[in-house]
Amino acid sequence: MTNPAQALDQHLQVELGRVVLGLSTSIRMLTIALLARGHVLIEGPPGLGKTLLSKSLARALGGDFKRIQGTADLMPTDITGVHVFDSARQTFVFRPGPIFADVVLADEINRAGPKTQSALLEAMEERQVTVERDRFQLPADFLVIATQNPHEFEGTFPLPESQLDRFMLRIELSYPERSAETEILERYGSPASPEDPAAAIHPVERSLIAQARAAAGAVHVSAALVQYVLDIARASREHAQVSLGVSTRGALALLRCARIAAALRGGEFATPDDVKQLAPAVLAHRLLLTPEAALENVTAAALVAQILERTPVPK
Repeated sequence: MTNPAQALDQHLQVELGRVVLGLSTSIRMLTIALLARGHVLIEGPPGLGKTLLSKSLARALGGDFKRIQGTADLMPTDITGVHVFDSARQTFVFRPGPIFADVVLADEINRAGPKTQSALLEAMEERQVTVERDRFQLPADFLVIATQNPHEFEGTFPLPESQLDRFMLRIELSYPERSAETEILERYGSPASPEDPAAAIHPVERSLIAQARAAAGAVHVSAALVQYVLDIARASREHAQVSLGVSTRGALALLRCARIAAALRGGEFATPDDVKQLAPAVLAHRLLLTPEAALENVTAAALVAQILERTPVPK
């Protein structure tokens, strides 16, 4: 019998699959982030459909979509909004920025300066925005999808550890399989192609999201599995090639994601395999490598795999 979490995942796979092709794994990760109330960092070359994927998700959720283009001259108020003087009312009124949406795409976030990047910190963690002593709440299912191109370093500002730690998952996009890319060219290669492909998506019933979260919350997590997640986190902190390991927020994110993954496969309890499946996406971007490890071209993903291999699995 299909539970609500599986029903939500199937709906998003079908509806988003009408528009974006070859990204079923990324859609699954977005579903997990949505249910866990987390945010997503997408890394990959430009032109692979990151904007269309984000816009399609917003359409499937029946919510608003806003896009922020990261540039060197982007200011914090360009994201949060600003108070402007209303001459008719003789008072200042708040003009909301693009952060006030259900799904916000921060495209090429690392091209914005550190001061502007920090404008997202409060919104991502507390789901609110404070502007000149006024506090504004964000939508209940507020989701940030940020992108960056890992192959370009000119004119970019690397995200600080505090910012990276607020992204629950990191998705690495690569070039699609030939069959999927062939279908993309056939579908969108004509001048008569629809200007807004996401318009064909049918929104999900909002109550299904709450039911899916309840189904994930009902998944049993044993004390041994909690200790297993803590062992992984501690191993990352004590690793010789890691200068900054996984935070408590990271360990909590891994446990939440494993629980949701169990619900999506129809399980009644989470297993170590669920933890292992999500560990690379949850932990790799949180690890800060030592300078020596960086010089040796060691990757965070390789260290996560090494930590998982060395950490004893509970029976």
